Amino acid sequence: MIEQGLDKASQKAVIAHLRRRGPGDRPLFLLTRSSAILDLAAVGTDEAIILCPANHSPPTYVAPYPGAPGYEAVATCLASPEVRARTDGIIAWRPQVA
Repeated sequence: MIEQGLDKASQKAVIAHLRRRGPGDRPLFLLTRSSAILDLAAVGTDEAIILCPANHSPPTYVAPYPGAPGYEAVATCLASPEVRARTDGIIAWRPQVA
């Protein structure tokens, strides 16, 4: 993920730099769960949000406004850099049942 190992200020600087790219530049595909990288209120018209659900359903485009199909799913996947740092490296597992 693009935010891996970066603090909030660095994440905001990276996304600001990427958003200044020109319209003729090659497209980028970024994977993130950081609300500093994907600020739903700041998504531009030249950006697209693609939701890849955890249940292995096909990826879908999500419009960046409340009420759009998939918007809430994307919003609930995002967390602040501080929250993401608290869970960095944690792996969920189910204990074996005897």
